[in-house]
Amino acid sequence: MRNFLSLFLFLLLFSACAEPSDNAEWGYIALEDEGALYYEAVGRGEPLIFVHGHSLDRRMWAEQVAFFKDKYRVITYDARGYGKSTKQREELLFTHCDDLVTLMDGLDIEQAHVVGLSMGGFIAGDLLAMHPERLLSCTLAEGHIRSTPSINEPMSDAGRAAKQASIDAVREKGVEVYKQEWFEKLMTGGSRAERMREPLWAMIADWDCWQALNHEVHCYYAREAMELLKERKPAVPTLFLSGRRPSGKQRSNHPAMMDYLPNSRHVYIEDSGHMCNMEQPEQFNEVVLEFLVEN
Repeated sequence: MRNFLSLFLFLLLFSACAEPSDNAEWGYIALEDEGALYYEAVGRGEPLIFVHGHSLDRRMWAEQVAFFKDKYRVITYDARGYGKSTKQREELLFTHCDDLVTLMDGLDIEQAHVVGLSMGGFIAGDLLAMHPERLLSCTLAEGHIRSTPSINEPMSDAGRAAKQASIDAVREKGVEVYKQEWFEKLMTGGSRAERMREPLWAMIADWDCWQALNHEVHCYYAREAMELLKERKPAVPTLFLSGRRPSGKQRSNHPAMMDYLPNSRHVYIEDSGHMCNMEQPEQFNEVVLEFLVEN
């Protein structure tokens, strides 16, 4: 018994003193208005922040975290209103871009590589226009600066009426039916779409559907950001990624933003739909790594 106790105390002391090999950490970063953002970080090196899509959370980047953690300090987080982060409120004005800056400040990150997909691309696009000095590089996968009103434009009567009609339609069909339909839409892709069925549904099942059931504020800089991008023409290295299905209509290989980004390029992720990082992770990771190494 004495030998067992001695061994237990030794192992406890060793584990307390030994530094984790992957330098993992997690926690919350307080927001200036209220609440906090949940984040996870792992690895060492230049900061590499992944920004998730709508209805999803940080877990969508699992295969990117595993790939990049030996080369970068990889940070994933839940945007406000998603995952473990603070919930949204209809009357609270904020932007996801400002929240990302707050996260970076809270983690003492002056500059980072940022990769966003879909909604994450909207957020990364806002950051590229509003705060290009905070970016080492920017990757926008299946996302771009939105053409919608900015946070500084009040909600119009027509916009509020259209949103209310959408809310009523979701409530009429039921949240679970709505989520299932949304899920099947995201599952539309290439030959490997089935590989992401379980992890994708796990996130959508956990999503509270708040954004579809409430009058969400204009939480992007959107049109305001695009006008600023046209004026500034930031030299930040920028990569646009699009999934290319085996057949069907494809996204343009020259997004409009590229006209105002002198150091930008576009690459297709072959045999993939919207969720290209989950459907074709090996291809996605190699393309992004090559871009990061060059910049």
